[in-house]
Amino acid sequence: MGLADRHYMREGSYRSPMSATVILMITLTVVFAIQCIVDVYAPGSRQIVWNGVPMTVREPWLEKWFAMTPDWLLRGHVWQLITFQFLHAGIWHLLGNLLTLWFLGRFVENVLGRRRFIVAYLVCGVAGGLLQGILMVLLPSHFQPMYGASAGVLGILAIFVRLLPTSEIRLYFVLPVRADVVLWVIGGISLFFTIVPSARGGGVAHAAHLGGILAGIAWVALGWHRDYVRLPWEGFFDNLRQWNPFRTRKRKSDLMKAASVKTQRWPTHKSITVEELPEEEFISQEVDPILDKISAHGIQSLTERERKILEAARNKMARR
Repeated sequence: MGLADRHYMREGSYRSPMSATVILMITLTVVFAIQCIVDVYAPGSRQIVWNGVPMTVREPWLEKWFAMTPDWLLRGHVWQLITFQFLHAGIWHLLGNLLTLWFLGRFVENVLGRRRFIVAYLVCGVAGGLLQGILMVLLPSHFQPMYGASAGVLGILAIFVRLLPTSEIRLYFVLPVRADVVLWVIGGISLFFTIVPSARGGGVAHAAHLGGILAGIAWVALGWHRDYVRLPWEGFFDNLRQWNPFRTRKRKSDLMKAASVKTQRWPTHKSITVEELPEEEFISQEVDPILDKISAHGIQSLTERERKILEAARNKMARR
């Protein structure tokens, strides 16, 4: 049985789900709409004393709890590292991030896959939030509350540029510029205003931008854009799912006895013989057992060697 004969490898055998890029864009838009509704109908307020006169001032509670605030670490609001990525200051702030996601996110998602694309966006956002948040704690007078998807979006841009550095991006839909030049310019501006947090920087969270860009570059440098390269925390969560504190412990002698009679379910070979074996023989001997294993236990059960074999098979089919 070849790759194309399997139901989960054939195109058109099931309806394609909505892309993660579109889901993310819808989520950002809905959250912005909630921000607008809260601003008008539930803004929040607090009492202050101004020149001896008690006054009631408006306080945006949504941003207070979910934006990246200067005292986030001192108050233990660590969830703000995630939630700030879904809030926006205004309509143009939102539209800029949505357009970037639309033009670049779909390509990056096709390379990374739906789940890994969302993880990459969040990780880049967290990296940007950490850098900006640390500077907020160290220099609170220079940094104001931060929100926006820009850190994660610029991380996606960095991944795109690392994959296609010489591709062309049209600034403002008109000016053609090489993608790596765009990244260098944005990165340089972000680095300068991170080191020199001047108000002339336009009130932009440059440190968050820089952190997102660096995280995106690291994502590709570490090979995490390849689906057969496991993310560092995947093994931890796999072990956590399998852990059962109520499982009775077996004695060491029983384990040794079971190991002595246990047969290996999935055949292994000494090396990946992509070029030496004919295509049909390579698929039947090397690829088919791996696909059977995926069907029975999921792709997370593959070893590093099996993932490389599967990637080799994909490259072999792409050269047909």
